[in-house]
Amino acid sequence: LHFFRTFSYLCVYLNEKTMERVIFLTNDDSYRSKGFDAAIEIARQFGRVIAIAPDTPQSGMSQAITIYNPLYLRKVREEEGITVYSLNGTPVDCVKIAFDYLLTDEKIDLAISGINHGSNAATASCYSGTLGAAAEAALNGIPAIGVSLDTFRLDGDFCAGQHAVDHLNIHTLQLGHLIRHLSLTDHQMQHR
Repeated sequence: LHFFRTFSYLCVYLNEKTMERVIFLTNDDSYRSKGFDAAIEIARQFGRVIAIAPDTPQSGMSQAITIYNPLYLRKVREEEGITVYSLNGTPVDCVKIAFDYLLTDEKIDLAISGINHGSNAATASCYSGTLGAAAEAALNGIPAIGVSLDTFRLDGDFCAGQHAVDHLNIHTLQLGHLIRHLSLTDHQMQHR
């Protein structure tokens, strides 16, 4: 009886912890892309999803930001556990708006950029808006991954990308907790 009671409490605790997680999503293919929808469906299994993606495709923007034009944020989808916004800017603009404006009171557990429609291997990684957004999230201290599907077919099958993100989310969330903890410890040690 004790085992079952303990197991029940553990299941409730883990379920509550899952719902407390906040996962940020972005990409460079726009909020309407098939890969972005696939990433949202995966991420919602691990916690609350807040997503900001460009309103038009922004491939090849790397870590570009918008300087001289106003940015407009628009909520395009809201349902239990998911909020999606579009922004008339670059993928890095999406990250900056999220972390500097929209989510300042949130603890972000993981940032996912993708699933990109097309490869971001070799030199393409230097120009990728998908990887630029993941790098910007990492620069903000958030565990981040960029995910791409190596196809340009219009009917690309994102199942493979879904399996990769699914596997990586579990490990990145666990590693992210460790990285946060170690960073906090290092920071505390420097100020003693």
